[in-house]
Amino acid sequence: MPEANDPTRTQRLHAWAAERHGLSREAIDLRLAAGDASFRRYFRLQLPDGTTRMLMDAPPDREDSHPFVAIAEQWRAAGLPVPALHGVDLAAGFIELDDLGDTPLQDCLKDEDDPATLAWHERAMALIHGLQNRAPVDGLPAYDAALLGRELDLFPDWCLGEWLDMAPPPDWAALREALIAEALEQPVVAVHRDFDAMNLMVKDDALHLIDFQDAVAGPLSYDLISLLRGRYCRFSKARFAAWTEAFRARAVVDGRLPASVDAATFLTRVQAMAAQRSLKVLGIFCRLTLRDARRGYLERLPHFLDHLEDSLVDLPGHQGLRSWLADTFRPALMARLEESA
Repeated sequence: MPEANDPTRTQRLHAWAAERHGLSREAIDLRLAAGDASFRRYFRLQLPDGTTRMLMDAPPDREDSHPFVAIAEQWRAAGLPVPALHGVDLAAGFIELDDLGDTPLQDCLKDEDDPATLAWHERAMALIHGLQNRAPVDGLPAYDAALLGRELDLFPDWCLGEWLDMAPPPDWAALREALIAEALEQPVVAVHRDFDAMNLMVKDDALHLIDFQDAVAGPLSYDLISLLRGRYCRFSKARFAAWTEAFRARAVVDGRLPASVDAATFLTRVQAMAAQRSLKVLGIFCRLTLRDARRGYLERLPHFLDHLEDSLVDLPGHQGLRSWLADTFRPALMARLEESA
């Protein structure tokens, strides 16, 4: 991860912005706005007339920004709320885009049962419908068995092996195969792949999509569970089931899902997709901590373990794994977190 005060790239970005707008470097104001889990950094550019833009610094030897640019152009042409691109230099790794402000959706969320929290989630689910109805899948990488499997393998490789020094549970291979099979049974749509509240910006009381560079053509329920089983909320079983059924009904009406897929079948597939993502996140958060020296991820592990256990309750045939999670994995996880504190 580049340092926030990396003088070489920051100076080059400053010079690039000044040249783009025909200004001296002294005439513009450029300040670090944010970083993320990758090697990208974001700076806010303020021009003399008060206009602000966001500048993305994505070192080309670390980040391939071609997908971000292609998807931004496609999705904006489809009428989706993504930032407009005002300047692109892929060789340098610099992009100038709309400034969507400083309010990610999580800043608007309160308790799980708070009316505002529920309303924002309803609006976010409406955005998923719009994304799936409008965004083309052509040109997007396939969310296929190989990719699903690589993501699942992050759990035994990084969470169990590297962080906890534990072997996978005895029925890991069967679970892995079952989760992949359930995902591949779903219709294929454009998938943001991290449709979490942190990647939805609120500006002028509307939601806007960011960080969509890893979008794929994949399972219809993936973005739904990214939202409902994300970082910030843990909804009740009844609330989750009701939203899942409402999503299924809308997808049938829109023609994205065959009417033959009944409520019970769809809920099972959604829970399997949620379990896959929770396992992936448990692995990714350990990798970010151990390999990339990133802070703030380990304390989120119990939350995603809760999500995983919630998902497995409605999946038949995995009692052994549920017992292993409760009796072996959870105690080891909590003990290791206490040691790391």
